[in-house]
Amino acid sequence: MALLEVIGLTKRFGDRTVLKGIDFSLEEGDTKVIMGPSGCGKSTLLRCLNRLIEPDGGQILFRSEDVTRADTDVRLLRQRIGFVFQQFALYRHLTALENVTLALRKLKGMSSRDADAKALLELRRMDMEEHRAKYPAQLSGGQKQRVAIARALAMDPAVLFFDEPTSALDPEMSREVVALINRLRYEGVTMLCVTHDVSLARYVTAQVIFMDAGEIRAEDEPERLLSGHHDPRIREFFGNLGHADA
Repeated sequence: MALLEVIGLTKRFGDRTVLKGIDFSLEEGDTKVIMGPSGCGKSTLLRCLNRLIEPDGGQILFRSEDVTRADTDVRLLRQRIGFVFQQFALYRHLTALENVTLALRKLKGMSSRDADAKALLELRRMDMEEHRAKYPAQLSGGQKQRVAIARALAMDPAVLFFDEPTSALDPEMSREVVALINRLRYEGVTMLCVTHDVSLARYVTAQVIFMDAGEIRAEDEPERLLSGHHDPRIREFFGNLGHADA
């Protein structure tokens, strides 16, 4: 049974249709990467899946429950779907530890002691425990990303969403984050990741979903998409990324 199943999902902004009947599924323990040109609807899709943006049509089934229904507990849904944002979205006035404990206390109602213990566990998992008292301005981009991932994991989500997790990082930090996401994959964390990073796609997933102009044009193994795919639009996209040198 799929953890997440998307059926005919549509989204419009004014006269522009951004998602044109999206269909795909994600099994427990799987990692899938969504790639495609800027403006093709990748990030909009992620935000529709946890109802940060309201879809206009179609269904999103989360463990067989239709979470597009009006009576869906959106707050509970977002606790089940961890979201790591492109620009980290850390609170500047809070330490790394406080950024992780905030949702544990406010949404899960944990005591400060229990929230601190859980947060320290996840910061340790991200090799960030020694930086727990630092503020975001005192952290590198890669360290901020690790805190953001720890914050998401601390809520014990069923699936983790990443929106361009390496785009704000330099090449060395990007490699560190790719290795970290790959480690989570081997730990069995279910993940869905939007990226332009070919290295990330190659090393962390067996399946890439390729989107273009609001549609899924292909879902296949990374190397099949990267190496002379029959679809000229896919060949053009990966050729422009210079995948042979990635």
